[in-house]
Formats: sequence, C-alpha cells, structure tokens
Amino acid sequence: MTNVSIIVGAPNEYSRLNGILDFVTNMLKEKGIYYETINVHNLPAEDLIKANFDSGAIIKANEVIKKSTGVIILSPVYKASYSGILKTYLDLLPQKGLKDKVILPLILGGSFGHLLTIQYALNPVLSVLGATTISNGVYTIDQHIERTGENKFIINEDAQQRLNQGIEAFLRLI
Repeated sequence: MTNVSIIVGAPNEYSRLNGILDFVTNMLKEKGIYYETINVHNLPAEDLIKANFDSGAIIKANEVIKKSTGVIILSPVYKASYSGILKTYLDLLPQKGLKDKVILPLILGGSFGHLLTIQYALNPVLSVLGATTISNGVYTIDQHIERTGENKFIINEDAQQRLNQGIEAFLRLI
C-alpha cells in the first residue's frame, strides 16, 4: 500500500503554506492514497530545540516517516532557506531516515528571487538523510495564494498547474 507522509515546516497553522497543504491532501484523497501529516509546529518545542531524540512525540513522527513510501516536505522560505522549525525536525530524523523514500519538496516564498532554495538549501540536507530519489520540487510565490478567511485559501491557476504536475510526477515515482 502506498503511504505518504507530509512534513509541514510552517511556524503556525495560519501560514499560506496551508493552502498548498490543502491542495496536496485533496489530491491524495482523490487518488485514494493514504497519508499522514506531521505539523512540526505541533511537536514539543523544547524537544525540537534541545534535540531530544528520546521524545515520544519525535519518535512517533519518525515512525510515520519510516513507514512511508513517499515524503512531501512543505516549507516557507526564510532568509533564503527553508524554515528553521523544519531544520530542527530534520535534525532529529535518523541518519538515513529518508533512504528508499521518494521526496517531493514544496516551497513557498515571497518572490522568485529564492527559487533555488530547493536545490541549494533543502536538497543537500535531504541527500545527507539518505534521499536518492528527490522529485522536482515546486516553488510557489505567496502572491499566488489568496487568503479568503478562516484559514482558507485560493491558489491561482498557474500555481495549481505547477503543483499538480509536481505531485503527479512524484506519484509516478512512488
């Protein structure tokens, strides 16, 4: 059975990144693919900051990754890189925790000036964690995601098309 885990590196539940998360989960549901979501901001902050590998919550999150065929990683761009909260969680994955997984990075940034965040910031860390199959990531600028209230979002057609293509390519690999 195909199993996908989704790691969300947003600092809170109000991020525009949730528009992308909704898009991804709706697509997975339509295709009948089982998924589990790890919202890193919901993990115990002290365990993340102090690198508590023995934390029950961290162990449970790592088990979600371990049993997955594919991993989708969502992050906003901060200071030309993926979020620090995502980094704190990635640091707590086992050394080869992404070995034999298909990875899809989905990044949200303020401008196309940070388009290379995936290739130059995130992918090297994913490779160190054992990832050898990293699907072409999708970079979306936040202007393409309109906040409509109550944590609901509308993604413009161009961004939807690119996300759809990226997710479809990822699903063919898993």
